[in-house]
Amino acid sequence: MSDRNVVLTGFMGTGKTTVGRVLADRLGREFVDSDRMIEARHGPIATIFAEQGEEAFRGYEREVANELAGRRRVVVATGGRMMLDAANARTLGATGDVVCLVASLDTILERVAVGDAGATRPLLRGDDVRSRVADLLEERADAYGAFDQIETDGRTPDEVAMAIIEHIGVERTDG
Repeated sequence: MSDRNVVLTGFMGTGKTTVGRVLADRLGREFVDSDRMIEARHGPIATIFAEQGEEAFRGYEREVANELAGRRRVVVATGGRMMLDAANARTLGATGDVVCLVASLDTILERVAVGDAGATRPLLRGDDVRSRVADLLEERADAYGAFDQIETDGRTPDEVAMAIIEHIGVERTDG
């Protein structure tokens, strides 16, 4: 079986963390969420953005990308913009199979529980969240399009995990 990591990217609410956990279980691998790593070391992401700024957060993402690139046989769920940084994409892409999870605007809004999202997702602060998400999706479409994509709309996390396994051709350990 390949020692390559599996790296999940995509916009917030596409299922990276949920699917990542299922995928790691299916493959018998460790699951790592890059945002949780940053929070464990530096505090809540919203606080980092408010007190240190987005650039500091992006620096923490680069540190985590470099650290994760040194590991093998892990499933990594990245923050929504982490792999849009060319250096992070090169770093993690060199050691892993990168898959971009995609979902419709309506599915994303439903999954991120827009009413509470501003408190935990700094990029969703503001009055017209639907327009903000639509604008961000459009802004990032080409960058996300550079990665192999797996649709998550209308699929269970297990179905998405199985689609990833089939797509990248790794062996399952659960039979």
